[in-house]
Amino acid sequence: MDLPNLKAERLYQKISTLLIGLIKDGTFGQGVALPAERELAKQLGVGRSSVREALIALEIAGWVEIRTGTGVFVRQPDETRAQTTAAEAAADAEFSAADLLAARAVIEGEIAALAAKNGTDAQREALARNIGMLEAQSVNNAAFLDEDKRFHLLISEMTGNAVLTEVMTVLWNKRYSPMFTHLETFYADKHIPAAMNADHRRIGEAILNRDARAAKNAMRAHLRHVHHKLFADTPDEDACKDAG
Repeated sequence: MDLPNLKAERLYQKISTLLIGLIKDGTFGQGVALPAERELAKQLGVGRSSVREALIALEIAGWVEIRTGTGVFVRQPDETRAQTTAAEAAADAEFSAADLLAARAVIEGEIAALAAKNGTDAQREALARNIGMLEAQSVNNAAFLDEDKRFHLLISEMTGNAVLTEVMTVLWNKRYSPMFTHLETFYADKHIPAAMNADHRRIGEAILNRDARAAKNAMRAHLRHVHHKLFADTPDEDACKDAG
């Protein structure tokens, strides 16, 4: 007898499964606004960031339309979508963006500390130049992201550990997942570079001063700020805490 494969569902996927069921049974009809995030979180007994990720997964799958500043509305059903399972609805998301940021906070905090200890003079000069290039950017566009990527990868190279550089590359590339890019589209301010560059400056100065502890804490604080930008008003799910 062939048994089906069982897949573990993350919390946001379970929430999206529930919401799809309510859309299918007509509880939330076409064009109807879903309850606000805060209300859904309260009724379901979950954190608001999990609700937000569930709504993003439904947006990706075509079940709802997120109208920034207005609400989340059920889209017109079609034959293809009617056959979509809950698991398929969240398939493109692959992982939780909150989990990614939490993982980055742990790993990149240590990477920043090692960079402060091990970086060469040439790498420190390159980092200082990179921070200047970042601070010349004022809009969250491709140019800013290119410099941002260079900043994080350069810090990983300063550890002197090729495996950590490879890990950092993998983590960075995951930010191009549908879940993360949709969160940025709907919830990140286009002028976020100003706030992020203040963080970059603090991280860079700590590394240039060879202060490993300050570099670690500054990097973790930076990723906490990114979390806040994507999950504003969801303090219950702030997974990126400062190091002790």
